[in-house]
Amino acid sequence: MTSQPARNTTTWWREADRRHHLHPFTDAKELAEAGGSRIITKAEGVWLEDSEGNRMLDGMAGLWCVNVGYGHKELAEAAYNQMLELPYYNTFFKTSTPPPIELAEKLAELTPEGLNHAFYATSGSEANDTIARLVRRYWAIKGQPEKRCFISRDNAYHGSTMAAASLGGMKAMHELDGLPLPGFEHVMQPYWYKEGGDLSPEDFGLKAARAVEEKILELGADTVAAFIGEPIQGAGGVIVPPASYWPEIQRICGKYDVLLVADEVICGFGRTGHWFGSQCLDIKPDLMPMAKGITSGYLPLSAVMVGDEIADTLYGAGAEFSHGFTYSGHPVSCAVALANIALMEREGLVEKVHEETGPYLQARLRELASHPLVGEVRGVGLIAGIELVEDKSTRRSYAAETAVGVRCRENCVRNLVISRAVGDSMVLSPPLIISKAEIDELVSRLQKSLDDTAREIGAL
Repeated sequence: MTSQPARNTTTWWREADRRHHLHPFTDAKELAEAGGSRIITKAEGVWLEDSEGNRMLDGMAGLWCVNVGYGHKELAEAAYNQMLELPYYNTFFKTSTPPPIELAEKLAELTPEGLNHAFYATSGSEANDTIARLVRRYWAIKGQPEKRCFISRDNAYHGSTMAAASLGGMKAMHELDGLPLPGFEHVMQPYWYKEGGDLSPEDFGLKAARAVEEKILELGADTVAAFIGEPIQGAGGVIVPPASYWPEIQRICGKYDVLLVADEVICGFGRTGHWFGSQCLDIKPDLMPMAKGITSGYLPLSAVMVGDEIADTLYGAGAEFSHGFTYSGHPVSCAVALANIALMEREGLVEKVHEETGPYLQARLRELASHPLVGEVRGVGLIAGIELVEDKSTRRSYAAETAVGVRCRENCVRNLVISRAVGDSMVLSPPLIISKAEIDELVSRLQKSLDDTAREIGAL
């Protein structure tokens, strides 16, 4: 009789995971060949610990979200106290509860001027699904139901539901099930390093923005409802647009009466050294979806901040906006979000990222620019991307079969630092509480991983 592994051990967890747990964005065959999942069991500050006792520096803040770091008891206590007081009630049917009301007021204070209304969901994907329905309903009430088309960028990520994946421009997601849905169009991304050719960053930024104008004219301005973009593309590889890009986007949207949606799911809540990426890049959006850092990942929550004129039109129409979720405005999640924001304000985390740790991380990472594999280091605040290339002079990438990004990611794991590979870009998004000493450790481990990768492919 075959003996069974002891319960709640690494072997047991991996086997149960293999038999019963379907992972998102995962190749199950590749996972099995790797010996099964890495089981994370504990976390404190910027550090993770797995079931085998390995202590890893989390350079990705979970999935771009654990902004205040791990282990804050006051966030757990906020959830516990709210659960005792009122664990749940819905916000349908002329009803509300205190936490979503108080959070909406706080979000109106923190976000750019004019965004004074919050609609709640539980994920960034749901927030962007809400954008699609809300915007189309808005234009229908305005007597322009033909304005239904959304323009986004190639390689954009806005979530993985059908509408959110259609808003996004990732071809692999589209190929999975025949997306995008009708009414979702995509134009070039503002990715100067890979797509700028001989143009200066400023000229390329204008070219990328004017691709939106060209698409509006192609489709007809009377059919285009909104343009959506992350201030800085996160899951696309930390693409920081040239300085000329967003002002031109703003001009174009205004000229053609197209709503501007700034997706702040990753950039929001201090990541760029401002409360929101829109403030960092001087974007004035009509709508702003957010998630992740709103609770620092401690509980699921998202929101869409809605401009005054849009909210007045939508809710002053004398008809119900037939959209929402069981957990819209969940009181426990909203209570945790309030505690999370209060912690960030008390600790001055946004100011710290802006004045101290953000510039320090960017300076330390730019020391890697001389590494044989590194073509470009880009980023703002505590979000960064490191482009790995075969030829720096021509900005030529390695052949796909070299899998240089995947190799580097796996070497990072072996060197006990969590980074993510987006194609051949290594991306970083550490918790906002990271210290300068921990940034030094992160860069040291990352450099060793780059060295190990270079040796494997004969570049060092």
